[in-house]
Amino acid sequence: MGKRDNRVAYMNPIAMARSRGPVQSSGPTIQDYLNRPRPTWEEVKEQLEKKKKGSKALAEFEEKMNENWKKELEKHREKLLSGSESSSKKRQRKKKEKKKSGRYSSSSSSSSDSSSSSSDSEDEDKKQGKRKKKKKNRSHKSSESSMSETESDSKDSLKKKKKSKDASEKEKDIKGLSKKRKMYPEDKPLSSESLSESDYIEEVRAKKKKSSEDREKTTEKTKKKKKHKKHSKKKKKKAASSSPDSP
Repeated sequence: MGKRDNRVAYMNPIAMARSRGPVQSSGPTIQDYLNRPRPTWEEVKEQLEKKKKGSKALAEFEEKMNENWKKELEKHREKLLSGSESSSKKRQRKKKEKKKSGRYSSSSSSSSDSSSSSSDSEDEDKKQGKRKKKKKNRSHKSSESSMSETESDSKDSLKKKKKSKDASEKEKDIKGLSKKRKMYPEDKPLSSESLSESDYIEEVRAKKKKSSEDREKTTEKTKKKKKHKKHSKKKKKKAASSSPDSP
Protein backbone atom coordinates (compact mmCIF):
# COMPACT_ATOMS: atom_id res chain seq x y z
CA MET A 1 0.00 0.00 0.00
CA GLY A 2 1.21 3.46 -0.78
CA LYS A 3 1.32 6.67 1.29
CA ARG A 4 -1.50 9.13 1.35
CA ASP A 5 -1.10 12.39 -0.54
CA ASN A 6 -1.36 15.12 2.11
CA ARG A 7 -0.14 17.93 -0.15
CA VAL A 8 -2.13 21.16 -0.43
CA ALA A 9 -2.30 23.36 -3.51
CA TYR A 10 -0.37 26.70 -3.09
CA MET A 11 -2.38 29.80 -4.03
CA ASN A 12 -0.41 32.96 -4.90
CA PRO A 13 -2.20 35.94 -3.23
CA ILE A 14 -0.84 38.51 -5.66
CA ALA A 15 -2.09 36.52 -8.61
CA MET A 16 -5.46 36.11 -6.92
CA ALA A 17 -5.74 39.91 -6.31
CA ARG A 18 -4.92 40.62 -9.95
CA SER A 19 -7.53 38.16 -11.08
CA ARG A 20 -10.16 39.90 -8.91
CA GLY A 21 -9.53 43.28 -10.51
CA PRO A 22 -9.16 46.84 -9.11
CA VAL A 23 -10.56 47.50 -5.61
CA GLN A 24 -12.85 50.50 -5.07
CA SER A 25 -11.12 52.88 -2.57
CA SER A 26 -13.26 54.37 0.21
CA GLY A 27 -10.98 57.44 0.92
CA PRO A 28 -8.15 59.56 -0.48
CA THR A 29 -5.06 57.79 -1.59
CA ILE A 30 -1.41 58.65 -1.04
CA GLN A 31 -1.20 60.20 -4.48
CA ASP A 32 -4.06 62.54 -3.62
CA TYR A 33 -2.22 63.62 -0.44
CA LEU A 34 1.00 64.27 -2.31
CA ASN A 35 -0.77 66.21 -5.11
CA ARG A 36 -2.59 68.57 -2.65
CA PRO A 37 -2.40 72.33 -3.39
CA ARG A 38 0.50 74.05 -1.54
CA PRO A 39 1.20 77.78 -0.93
CA THR A 40 4.24 79.44 -2.42
CA TRP A 41 7.15 80.81 -0.37
CA GLU A 42 5.97 84.40 -0.86
CA GLU A 43 2.52 83.62 0.50
CA VAL A 44 4.08 81.96 3.59
CA LYS A 45 6.19 85.10 4.28
CA GLU A 46 3.13 87.33 4.05
CA GLN A 47 1.26 85.16 6.55
CA LEU A 48 4.18 85.31 9.01
CA GLU A 49 4.40 89.10 8.77
CA LYS A 50 0.67 89.41 9.44
CA LYS A 51 1.01 87.27 12.56
CA LYS A 52 3.87 89.46 13.84
CA LYS A 53 2.00 92.71 13.28
CA GLY A 54 -1.20 91.48 14.89
CA SER A 55 -4.74 92.19 13.91
CA LYS A 56 -5.61 95.69 12.69
CA ALA A 57 -8.99 95.68 14.41
CA LEU A 58 -7.42 95.16 17.87
CA ALA A 59 -4.89 97.96 17.28
CA GLU A 60 -7.66 100.36 16.21
CA PHE A 61 -9.75 99.45 19.26
CA GLU A 62 -6.79 100.12 21.60
CA GLU A 63 -6.14 103.52 20.00
CA LYS A 64 -9.78 104.56 20.43
CA MET A 65 -9.80 103.48 24.08
CA ASN A 66 -6.62 105.46 24.77
CA GLU A 67 -8.11 108.58 23.19
CA ASN A 68 -11.32 108.26 25.21
CA TRP A 69 -9.31 107.75 28.42
CA LYS A 70 -7.22 110.85 27.74
CA LYS A 71 -10.35 112.93 27.23
CA GLU A 72 -11.86 111.69 30.51
CA LEU A 73 -8.65 112.52 32.38
CA GLU A 74 -8.61 116.06 30.97
CA LYS A 75 -12.22 116.63 32.03
CA HIS A 76 -11.51 115.35 35.56
CA ARG A 77 -8.47 117.64 35.89
CA GLU A 78 -10.49 120.66 34.78
CA LYS A 79 -13.15 119.88 37.38
CA LEU A 80 -10.58 119.56 40.16
CA LEU A 81 -8.84 122.79 39.18
CA SER A 82 -12.12 124.70 39.01
CA GLY A 83 -13.20 123.28 42.40
CA SER A 84 -9.93 124.28 44.06
CA GLU A 85 -10.12 127.79 42.58
CA SER A 86 -13.71 128.20 43.73
CA SER A 87 -12.87 126.99 47.26
CA SER A 88 -9.90 129.40 47.49
CA LYS A 89 -12.15 132.29 46.30
CA LYS A 90 -14.77 131.38 48.93
CA ARG A 91 -12.14 131.37 51.67
CA GLN A 92 -10.85 134.77 50.63
CA ARG A 93 -14.39 136.19 50.67
CA LYS A 94 -15.00 134.78 54.17
CA LYS A 95 -11.77 136.34 55.44
CA LYS A 96 -12.69 139.73 54.04
CA GLU A 97 -16.16 139.55 55.61
CA LYS A 98 -14.63 138.63 59.00
CA LYS A 99 -12.22 141.55 58.80
CA LYS A 100 -15.03 143.96 58.01
CA SER A 101 -17.18 142.67 60.88
CA GLY A 102 -14.19 142.90 63.26
CA ARG A 103 -13.58 146.53 62.32
CA TYR A 104 -17.18 147.53 62.97
CA SER A 105 -17.41 145.56 66.22
CA SER A 106 -16.68 147.36 69.49
CA SER A 107 -13.32 147.22 71.26
CA SER A 108 -15.01 145.79 74.37
CA SER A 109 -15.99 142.63 72.54
CA SER A 110 -12.39 142.15 71.33
CA SER A 111 -11.01 142.62 74.85
CA SER A 112 -13.56 140.21 76.29
CA ASP A 113 -12.71 137.64 73.60
CA SER A 114 -8.97 137.95 74.30
CA SER A 115 -9.48 137.65 78.06
CA SER A 116 -11.74 134.64 77.63
CA SER A 117 -9.23 132.97 75.29
CA SER A 118 -6.36 133.69 77.71
CA SER A 119 -8.36 132.36 80.65
CA ASP A 120 -9.25 129.24 78.68
CA SER A 121 -5.60 128.66 77.79
CA GLU A 122 -4.56 129.14 81.45
CA ASP A 123 -7.22 126.68 82.61
CA GLU A 124 -6.03 124.14 80.08
CA ASP A 125 -2.40 124.58 81.21
CA LYS A 126 -3.39 124.07 84.84
CA LYS A 127 -5.37 120.93 84.01
CA GLN A 128 -2.43 119.50 82.07
CA GLY A 129 -0.04 120.25 84.97
CA LYS A 130 -2.35 118.52 87.44
CA ARG A 131 -2.63 115.47 85.19
CA LYS A 132 1.17 115.23 84.87
CA LYS A 133 1.60 115.48 88.64
CA LYS A 134 -0.99 112.76 89.22
CA LYS A 135 0.75 110.46 86.75
CA LYS A 136 4.14 111.06 88.42
CA ASN A 137 2.71 110.39 91.88
CA ARG A 138 1.07 107.18 90.68
CA SER A 139 4.29 105.94 89.08
CA HIS A 140 6.31 106.81 92.22
CA LYS A 141 3.78 105.06 94.48
CA SER A 142 3.73 101.99 92.29
CA SER A 143 7.56 101.79 92.31
CA GLU A 144 7.67 102.23 96.12
CA SER A 145 5.00 99.59 96.63
CA SER A 146 6.86 97.15 94.38
CA MET A 147 10.14 97.78 96.29
CA SER A 148 8.44 97.35 99.66
CA GLU A 149 6.79 94.14 98.48
CA THR A 150 10.12 92.70 97.31
CA GLU A 151 11.81 93.65 100.59
CA SER A 152 9.02 92.14 102.65
CA ASP A 153 9.11 88.96 100.56
CA SER A 154 12.90 88.66 101.04
CA LYS A 155 12.58 89.21 104.82
CA ASP A 156 9.82 86.64 105.06
CA SER A 157 11.88 84.13 103.11
CA LEU A 158 14.91 84.68 105.39
CA LYS A 159 12.77 84.28 108.51
CA LYS A 160 11.26 81.08 107.16
CA LYS A 161 14.71 79.69 106.36
CA LYS A 162 15.98 80.50 109.86
CA LYS A 163 12.94 78.91 111.47
CA SER A 164 13.30 75.81 109.32
CA LYS A 165 17.02 75.52 110.27
CA ASP A 166 16.28 75.90 113.98
CA ALA A 167 13.50 73.36 113.80
CA SER A 168 15.71 70.88 111.93
CA GLU A 169 18.52 71.32 114.50
CA LYS A 170 16.11 70.77 117.39
CA GLU A 171 14.70 67.67 115.74
CA LYS A 172 18.22 66.29 115.23
CA ASP A 173 19.12 66.92 118.88
CA ILE A 174 15.91 65.31 120.09
CA LYS A 175 16.49 62.27 117.85
CA GLY A 176 20.06 61.94 119.14
CA LEU A 177 18.87 62.12 122.75
CA SER A 178 16.19 59.54 122.16
CA LYS A 179 18.79 57.18 120.65
CA LYS A 180 21.15 57.72 123.60
CA ARG A 181 18.37 57.08 126.06
CA LYS A 182 17.61 53.81 124.34
CA MET A 183 21.30 52.84 124.34
CA TYR A 184 22.10 54.14 127.86
CA PRO A 185 18.98 54.20 130.02
CA GLU A 186 21.05 54.91 133.19
CA ASP A 187 22.08 58.39 131.93
CA LYS A 188 18.46 59.68 131.91
CA PRO A 189 18.15 62.71 134.23
CA LEU A 190 15.55 62.47 136.93
CA SER A 191 14.30 66.01 136.28
CA SER A 192 13.89 65.61 132.50
CA GLU A 193 10.13 65.92 132.75
CA SER A 194 10.32 69.22 134.64
CA LEU A 195 13.13 70.72 132.49
CA SER A 196 12.27 72.73 129.39
CA GLU A 197 13.45 71.82 125.91
CA SER A 198 16.22 74.46 125.84
CA ASP A 199 17.74 73.24 129.15
CA TYR A 200 17.53 69.70 127.94
CA ILE A 201 19.39 70.54 124.72
CA GLU A 202 22.13 72.35 126.69
CA GLU A 203 22.67 69.32 128.85
CA VAL A 204 22.99 67.14 125.76
CA ARG A 205 25.58 69.47 124.27
CA ALA A 206 27.60 69.48 127.47
CA LYS A 207 27.60 65.68 127.51
CA LYS A 208 28.79 65.64 123.90
CA LYS A 209 31.71 67.93 124.78
CA LYS A 210 32.70 65.74 127.72
CA SER A 211 32.61 62.62 125.60
CA SER A 212 34.81 64.26 122.94
CA GLU A 213 37.32 65.37 125.61
CA ASP A 214 37.44 61.86 127.05
CA ARG A 215 38.13 60.44 123.61
CA GLU A 216 41.00 62.85 123.05
CA LYS A 217 42.54 61.89 126.39
CA THR A 218 42.32 58.19 125.60
CA THR A 219 43.96 58.71 122.19
CA GLU A 220 46.84 60.64 123.79
CA LYS A 221 47.38 57.87 126.36
CA THR A 222 47.49 55.18 123.66
CA LYS A 223 50.03 57.22 121.65
CA LYS A 224 52.28 57.60 124.73
CA LYS A 225 52.11 53.85 125.47
CA LYS A 226 53.15 53.02 121.88
CA LYS A 227 56.13 55.37 122.10
CA HIS A 228 57.23 53.85 125.42
CA LYS A 229 57.05 50.31 123.97
CA LYS A 230 59.18 51.31 120.97
CA HIS A 231 61.81 52.92 123.22
CA SER A 232 62.04 49.83 125.47
CA LYS A 233 62.47 47.58 122.45
CA LYS A 234 65.38 49.71 121.20
CA LYS A 235 67.09 49.52 124.63
CA LYS A 236 66.78 45.72 124.70
CA LYS A 237 68.34 45.45 121.23
CA LYS A 238 71.27 47.62 122.27
CA ALA A 239 71.86 45.56 125.43
CA ALA A 240 71.74 42.33 123.41
CA SER A 241 74.27 43.65 120.90
CA SER A 242 76.68 44.88 123.65
CA SER A 243 76.61 41.62 125.78
CA PRO A 244 78.56 39.28 123.33
CA ASP A 245 81.26 41.89 122.73
CA SER A 246 82.20 42.32 126.45
CA PRO A 247 83.92 38.89 127.10
